[in-house]
Amino acid sequence: VSGGEDEIQQLQKALLDYLDENTETDASLVFSRKFYIAQWFRDTTMETEKAIKSQKDEDSSEGTHHAKDVETTGQIMHRAESRKTFLRSIIKAAPSQFSTLKMNSDTVDYEDACLIVRYLASMRPFAQSFDIYLTQ
Repeated sequence: VSGGEDEIQQLQKALLDYLDENTETDASLVFSRKFYIAQWFRDTTMETEKAIKSQKDEDSSEGTHHAKDVETTGQIMHRAESRKTFLRSIIKAAPSQFSTLKMNSDTVDYEDACLIVRYLASMRPFAQSFDIYLTQ
């Protein structure tokens, strides 16, 4: 995975598909699925707020407003909206309808799901700054 936006959504969809398929064997996976959706939605909102705030801080410190910054803000908002639209479509889909959204569910097994969870967790800010916390 190259880490692009589309790849992350594909991994998220594959993980949610795995959790949905195995809810019959483990009822706690229903909670896990809802938790991941809520966490990803929250992360999207927080990332957008931070990016916009940092751009506003840069604009006020420079004293001028660049068209490039507006374009970047537009890109940030567009990316956030596409993520939220994806997550909303997953939320609105009933478990029986979720099967129509599945992506290669046959290829995701327990080991793959664990690997996807580890990769997605490594993309979170805490995991990326863990060395800083250990040093402090």
